Amino acid sequence: MDIAITGASGLIGTSLRTFLTTQGHRVLRVVRGDDRAADAIGWDIHAGTIDAAGLEGIDAVVHLAGAGIGDKRWSDDRKREIRESRVKGTALLAETLTELKKPPSVWLSGSAIGYYGDRGSDVLDESEPAGHDFLADVCVQWEAATGPAEAAGIRVAHLRTGIVLSSAGGALKKQLPLFKFGIGGPIAGGGQYWSWISIDDTVRAISFLLGAEVAGPVDLTAPEPVTQKEFAKTLGSVLHRPSFLPIPKFGPALLLGSGLADALLDTSARVLPTVLEGAGYHFLHRDVRTALAAVLDKEAEIA
Repeated sequence: MDIAITGASGLIGTSLRTFLTTQGHRVLRVVRGDDRAADAIGWDIHAGTIDAAGLEGIDAVVHLAGAGIGDKRWSDDRKREIRESRVKGTALLAETLTELKKPPSVWLSGSAIGYYGDRGSDVLDESEPAGHDFLADVCVQWEAATGPAEAAGIRVAHLRTGIVLSSAGGALKKQLPLFKFGIGGPIAGGGQYWSWISIDDTVRAISFLLGAEVAGPVDLTAPEPVTQKEFAKTLGSVLHRPSFLPIPKFGPALLLGSGLADALLDTSARVLPTVLEGAGYHFLHRDVRTALAAVLDKEAEIA
């Protein structure tokens, strides 16, 4: 297949490009700036422009681009950037794909389990309604922006991705230094559910969905979400380090700002991959211990 990827240099996009290439696919990067490489397709979401000719005749699009949720403190301007980078980029792609002479047959479009909001210990899957906080609202608009492509007959799946476990980025990379020094532990009591997925399962699931007849929301999370306290205990055990030092809520709030700290660390969403497993996907890492061990083994190999 010829597959175009936005966000190809991000945490998921980088691993996905490598995986798809090893599977024999031709991968094209949808990029900002003046990249003249043969595999680059230019776009500028603020100007509303994209190289439509470069997308003509491709088989599939995987849309992962968006300003990082946890990269900066949340000001009003940053929250606007988070929303617009997702909604405007998705709308631009939807408009462009529907105008192609030969549009792709499938579009896997990014979303997140932030769609569900803070739901405590409730067991959630794709049938649940959206939450009511900032990230939930962003996800609702993000997913809705694919509407024109769906109406044009393109199969669209929304990748509601959980906490991706990788030593190369994301939440785990930020926690590892503390846990390696033996000063990690449960955050804000640790009762909140973290719905995670290994980076290997993330890219394998995306590859699987390119060929599966699945449309609509798909939770990219492992089958066994855990509380943050369980996550911390397991991470410490895998690293052979203590992990009992509690981290009060005000600590991350001072560092990140209360809004971002609540969204990243204190929101509870116990999400199951009902659609993905129902379609026949088999996880490499079903439980968090196996996932963390695999991620850290890979980190040791790279080091």
